[in-house]
Amino acid sequence: MKTWITSSGSTITKVLSGRSNVFLLTNSGSSILIDSGIGRRWPALKRRLLKLGIQHVDYLVLTHAHFDHVNNAGNIAGHFGAKVMIHEAEAEYLAEGKMVMISSSDAFIRSMIKTLSGYSFMQIACKPCPYDIKFNDRFDLSPMGFRAYIMHTPGHSQGSSSVIVDDEIAIVGDAMFGVFPWSVHPPFLQDEKQLIESWKKLLDTGCSLFLPSHGTANTGKLLARNYYRRINV
Repeated sequence: MKTWITSSGSTITKVLSGRSNVFLLTNSGSSILIDSGIGRRWPALKRRLLKLGIQHVDYLVLTHAHFDHVNNAGNIAGHFGAKVMIHEAEAEYLAEGKMVMISSSDAFIRSMIKTLSGYSFMQIACKPCPYDIKFNDRFDLSPMGFRAYIMHTPGHSQGSSSVIVDDEIAIVGDAMFGVFPWSVHPPFLQDEKQLIESWKKLLDTGCSLFLPSHGTANTGKLLARNYYRRINV
């Protein structure tokens, strides 16, 4: 399991990878899980958390309410006692088990979504899970001993959010992808303009590393190149 350590001593561990990345943020006394992965990865997720010595998770932060990010939320809450946190724009989607629908800025992908929209896999709903905390534009995590906060970074979906740690590393959900070495642009999104504005917000944090839910880490230089390329079109 890959780990990163910030200047304040916070540790970020990629607990799960593959279909969707799941990250664990820890310090000497607190733990926050960011996203929970797809349902069938629950045995692996549970096993890896226990291997790390995690018996209790304080908070589960959901970057947005898509099934590949939230479908183990109930398991994490039930087994590890986590309080579930999600942006207010998508809280009821989670509670009711409804999926935030997707689109794309790419014409080919939009055509594919339209063609396949009648098939069940495009209508996959998240597993319903009650939430404990709704946040808005910013949620401070310093009461838990972290120099960190949750920041609203919409575009992929209306409630998409990122966790900023020490203004060094950002865990960004689907605000970016890390699949292609030349691009951070996610293939699916709701609002292109909001997405680009969120990239600017992420650049302004001063973070040098961005951990997406799909693929590997992106550098600040790569994000900046993508951002300026888009605004200069």
